[in-house]
Amino acid sequence: MGSKIQVKAGNVKIGGGAEVSIQSMLNVPADNIEDSVKQAVALEKAGCEIIRAAIPNKDAVRLIPAIKSAVSVPLVADIHFDYKLALEAVEAGIDKIRINPGNIGSDDRVKAVAKACANKNIPIRIGVNSGSLEKDILAKYGSPTPEALCESALYHASLLEKFDFNDIVLSMKSSTVKTMVRAYEITAEKCDYPLHLGVTEAGTERLGIIKSSAGIGSLLLHGIGDTIRVSLTADPVREVYAAKDILKSLDIRKGGVQFVSCPTCGRTKVDLISLANEVQERLRDCDRDIKVAVMGCVVNGPGEAREADYGIAGGDGNGLVFKKGEILYKVSEDKLVDALLDEVEKDS
Repeated sequence: MGSKIQVKAGNVKIGGGAEVSIQSMLNVPADNIEDSVKQAVALEKAGCEIIRAAIPNKDAVRLIPAIKSAVSVPLVADIHFDYKLALEAVEAGIDKIRINPGNIGSDDRVKAVAKACANKNIPIRIGVNSGSLEKDILAKYGSPTPEALCESALYHASLLEKFDFNDIVLSMKSSTVKTMVRAYEITAEKCDYPLHLGVTEAGTERLGIIKSSAGIGSLLLHGIGDTIRVSLTADPVREVYAAKDILKSLDIRKGGVQFVSCPTCGRTKVDLISLANEVQERLRDCDRDIKVAVMGCVVNGPGEAREADYGIAGGDGNGLVFKKGEILYKVSEDKLVDALLDEVEKDS
């Protein structure tokens, strides 16, 4: 899975056979240190493994020590254009920099950033997208094609390679899933750098998860990608949950509950939608590697979900609790979820 080259951001390995890591980004205004720290703590608790924060100005550098004192996961400084902010972030103890070398000016500036990061073993992520393409590359291809995104990313990487800096991660994000997928496929053929996957500007939670699952999922299934972010117009914690669910659904990540629930039909006589949502939320923080089924029909439920470790199946105002396809007992509908959780708890 993933790239041949491996870099390390803090205590997290990226690429070179390492586990696919989950990222998210703070969306609190950078001058609000207190709430930024609170959000970083919430992200770590949710399972985020790399946190990114925008560093738009010198004052925002204060975020770095404040957040790093509150969480143990690596912190990435998101920097645009101002190379001095990158240097200050390095001095403040940042674990990774996100900056495009071609946007910060002369070779001397690029060299200064590369040297500072090399001295402290800090990797640099180059992040290109449809709106960041250089004028000459855009003119060459006529539009933000996958080939254009790849060429831009490799151009920025070459500016760092010039100074023998190779601790590089690349991303070629697009809001169009097909463009994003093809850009990563082309880039994976041309270089061995770790790749950070994401569909940018993916939209609100519902649409964003769909687009991210399609783009990120298809690449991971073909062995492309080392670290991921599900970009949502939503609470960043929801991004982390979505990323974890994508990895679990692909059997890339073990641990945590896999849910099975039927789509309901005319035989369903319980409020299965509410039951399934309640079970999922109440087991959200369970880290056991188990499969839990919530089925709507006592006729087919236990049989169809026989591969589940635990499950419930609705009836007419009541339902069955079962374990590995074997029926344990019948309870009333209002006690189904509690009974299921009791069974899970017994074996924990």
